[in-house]
Formats: sequence, C-alpha cells, structure tokens
Amino acid sequence: MRARSHGGVRRQAGRFAMAAALSTLLMACDGNAPGSANADATTGSSGSASRAQDANANARAGQGANLMKIAAPAQGGQTRAEVYAQVRRMTVLGKQMFFDPSLSGSGKMACASCHSPDHAFTPANSLDVQIGGTDMRRPGMRAVPTLKYLQAVPAFAEHYHDSDDEGDESVDAGPTGGLTWDGRVDRGSDQARIPLLSTFEMASSPKKVAEAVRAAPYADAFREAFGARVLSDDDATFKAVLKSLETFEQSPEVFYPYTSKYDAYLAGNATLTAAELRGLQLFNDEKKGNCASCHISQRAKDGSPPQFSDFGLIAVGVPRNRALAVNHDRKFFDLGACGPERTDLDHRAEFCGLFRTPTLRNVALKKSFFHNGIYHSLEDVLRFYARRDTNPEAFYPVVKGRVQKFDDLPRRYWVNLNTDPPFDRKPGDAPVFSNAEIKDVIAFLDTLTDGWQPGAH
Repeated sequence: MRARSHGGVRRQAGRFAMAAALSTLLMACDGNAPGSANADATTGSSGSASRAQDANANARAGQGANLMKIAAPAQGGQTRAEVYAQVRRMTVLGKQMFFDPSLSGSGKMACASCHSPDHAFTPANSLDVQIGGTDMRRPGMRAVPTLKYLQAVPAFAEHYHDSDDEGDESVDAGPTGGLTWDGRVDRGSDQARIPLLSTFEMASSPKKVAEAVRAAPYADAFREAFGARVLSDDDATFKAVLKSLETFEQSPEVFYPYTSKYDAYLAGNATLTAAELRGLQLFNDEKKGNCASCHISQRAKDGSPPQFSDFGLIAVGVPRNRALAVNHDRKFFDLGACGPERTDLDHRAEFCGLFRTPTLRNVALKKSFFHNGIYHSLEDVLRFYARRDTNPEAFYPVVKGRVQKFDDLPRRYWVNLNTDPPFDRKPGDAPVFSNAEIKDVIAFLDTLTDGWQPGAH
C-alpha cells in the first residue's frame, strides 16, 4: 500500500521540461553555472515556472545536452537568439509531424489520430482501445491516455519523496512517475518512439519515418533545423523526429495552459456553483470520495497549480474487459508495471497490477476510462469507485452465485490492491456516493476542462 502526501507528490525537477531544455542550452551558450538559468527562458503559464526552472535545469541537464547535440550542427555553440529560434523550429516541425500520417506504416495514422486536440489529446471516438497496424485492423491492448499535463510527471522511481517545497520529504509515496500507463519511459522522445514502432499502433520503423520526412513538404525546414546532412542518416533523422515531437508536446499554451474554471476559481476569478462546491467537498473528503489523496486538488506549497494526479502507480482492481482481443486468451493478464509491455520489473510481484494515476484535468472530454477502456462515462467510473466493495456483483462476473471479484488480477497479486477509502467498505455497507452525490462530483470534474471563459456556465 502506498503512503500518500497531500502536498502534491511531484518533484519540481519533473516540471516544465521545455524550460529545462532551453535553460541547459542557454547555459551552454552563456557559460552560466548550473541552476542559474535566466527566468526569461520560462514559457509556462502557471506562475511557478521560474521557481521550477533552476531545479529542472539541473535534473534535465542530460536531456538538454542531447537536444543540443541534435539541434546545433554548427561548431562553437549557439547564441541565445539561436537557441530560441531552434526551439521554435523544432516546435513547428513537431506539430507538422504530429498530424502527418505518412510517418506510419499504413500511411493512414498520425499521432493526432489517437490524440485529438479537441478531446484534450485523447481519442475522439469511444472505442475501448484504438485500431492500428499496417492494415489499420490491429486493436491495441490499452486505452490511449492524454498527452496534456505530462510536463509535471517525474521520472519513474520505486520510492518517491516530495521535494521540501511541495510536501513532506519523509513520506515514501512508493512507485511513482513515468509517462506511460506502466511508467516505463521518462522522456517525451522515448514516449513518442513507442506508438511509432508499435505493431498495433503506427507500425512504422526508423527507416520508413526517415523516408517519409525526406518526401515531406517540410523536408527543407527539417534540414534547416537539424543540419543539411541529417536526412542522409535514417537513425539521425528518426532521433530528430522524436526530439521535435517531444518539443512540440512541451508547448505550454497547448499542452498545459491551466485555463479551466477551477484554475480561475483558485485565482479568485470565478465562483463555483453550489453543485460544483458540493462535488469538490466530496472529492476532497477523506471519508467519502478521498479522490484528492491521489488526484491532488490543492496548490503545492510553492503555489504551483494542482496537477490532479500524484502520478503514483496503484492497483484498483478494474474489471476485466472481455471485449479486448488480448483478453480472449484467458491466461493473459495485463499486469501494468510488471508486464507485459514493461519488462524490467517482470520479476517483481509487488508491481503487478499497478498502473499510473492519470491527471483528471480535462477528464470530462474523455470517452474511455481506465487502462483497459472498460468504462465510457464518468457516471460509470464513479459508480465503480463508490460501490466496488459494497456491490461487487454490479461489476464482476457472478458464477454459481459467487462474485468473481478482481477478475483481471491473479489472486497472488491481490495484496497489491488499494484498500484506502473509498475501497475500505464491505458488502452490506452503504456506497460511498449516492446517485445525487455522483452528479455533484461530475459537476466539479466539469470545472477541470481547459478553455473556460468568464461568463460561461
């Protein structure tokens, strides 16, 4: 079981990655000491980016150095203006490639096919999992998560402690971080590699990606950004593609704008309705929803906006989705952090069944929920949380009068299941939420959608 701090389980070193890349490049061209990056490099809109920048620059120095190696073909380093121009070029290229289906093996699937900007960079459809592959017929095995607000996710750690300015350093929050459901990669470029090469997603290869870039209308811009000879080497081209996608996905105005009604409320610029306030209270109440124990709803001690996730890995016992092709094999189990997609922890039983807690920002725009996409409405999700233990027959198979609880997790791993509220009840107890309370919580969750304008409901 994980001990969770309410201060926000999140290191500053894991935030504002674009500022880190800029900071490291600027230190290289200015000769600054680590940790003294100019605050002008910060482009985040949360008001705490400048405070995060110094720590971030130190922690992401390797990332920035790699960026400089790819993006600065000229000898002798770059000027400050050149660094900013370089990042702008990579951002533009990354956006073009994000929407370019020619990078895929089928020639029909782009990053945006599964990460729709109009749906907070989640799928526009309500399929449990998305369909891809070279023939566009291969189903995936996990629901597609959002690409928004990933700038705050720390690198994966088996034992995670808050930074002093965000929480209690003495609390071991357990396994935390990583950019995927199982936390297996830490950097945006590594995350972008996964769908590009996956046989059931974009099903491409470094060679095919390079060929597509050479034939693309942005090929000249690509050479300008990465050097005249970059397209002569498939691996160099592929790495530059991944870095461009990573840079685009760090655009603060697109991927972490903090423009929800709740952000305005925290800033004193909006008033929540009675239903929204009731939902917030239920969300935070440790004896009711206890949602905020994992989906942090308060500002961190440094004043930065809440991410609505502690980014921890947790097992909640979601029912098996028998509609998934992989689950037609009754012996197959998606065990998250201990496999099958992640392999470095496949011998560690304590990680089996654990999946990373997603942010709830823009959750009202999603159409599939949990790692296996089994639910398709917030009502169903909250009903599961409220009644998993009081009414298990509503969610799990019943065989010969007995509920087959936790049917997607072998019994030997049940010790990993979370039993904190609301999962501390038993059959016969009252559910954590009534139907009316579920509606109130959803009213609150609706306030987490970006793009709110004063005067809007």
